[in-house]
Amino acid sequence: MNKLDPPPRNLPPPRKLRLDKSSRQERILAEMMASATLRVGDLAADLDVSTETIRRDLFELQERGLISRTYGGAVRPFAAEPSVTERHRLMVAEREAIAALTVKFIKPKEVIAIGAGATTTHVARRMAAECRDLTVITHSFSVATVVAANPTIDVIMCPGRYDAREGMMVGAETIDFLQSYNVNRAILGISGLTTEGLADAEAGAAWVYKAMMNRASETIIVSDHKKFDVQALAIWARIPDIQRLVVDEPPEGAISRALERARVEVSVAGK
Repeated sequence: MNKLDPPPRNLPPPRKLRLDKSSRQERILAEMMASATLRVGDLAADLDVSTETIRRDLFELQERGLISRTYGGAVRPFAAEPSVTERHRLMVAEREAIAALTVKFIKPKEVIAIGAGATTTHVARRMAAECRDLTVITHSFSVATVVAANPTIDVIMCPGRYDAREGMMVGAETIDFLQSYNVNRAILGISGLTTEGLADAEAGAAWVYKAMMNRASETIIVSDHKKFDVQALAIWARIPDIQRLVVDEPPEGAISRALERARVEVSVAGK
């Protein structure tokens, strides 16, 4: 082309290179490693194929035991979570935003039960900085350590069997101890949320969360969007059992409808 010639106009956009089925399914599995939840529409657009093709791929991958299909997408087959130490390094900005919104629902003189977990520890850090005159009941050593930095917050640590991986107390003694307290709000995390309910990858933690919820006038669930449509080991509550969900992105589809039917308040951080 001569240097003085004008550039060609109205060229069609370059077409995406379509992958064969094997390569496409490998790509889906790679995406699944990066994100616990995938949606059919997003995969179809990303891979430049029809939603029907993606559904067939997901069916085949499920038959091989590599994924679990959900309404409108797929999730990893449920398995143990990374340790709480590893989780503290993930989704930091999202958890900070969730924590900043959650503390707005806390009032002075309240009794707050807080479960173990990365997101709840972010909430505890915000509480220590912004709240005063509270009583906090927790089974988490990280939560207790963080909120104790505020001299106006009384901390009650639950007894029980120590789970070193999660830095928390669990077991029958923990659950029995919680029965002695009336709680204004329980602030709890989750490993997964489906239309079946709220679940945790650690059964010991799940039963402690259930006990905290049962002693509370209001239960607030704090979760990033990657927990939606994720199946975890132990279901400890149904959606109508909770009053508020604080998230970084609103849930969609069947979960959104289930929350609406149960009249759960969904509070989106940053909105």
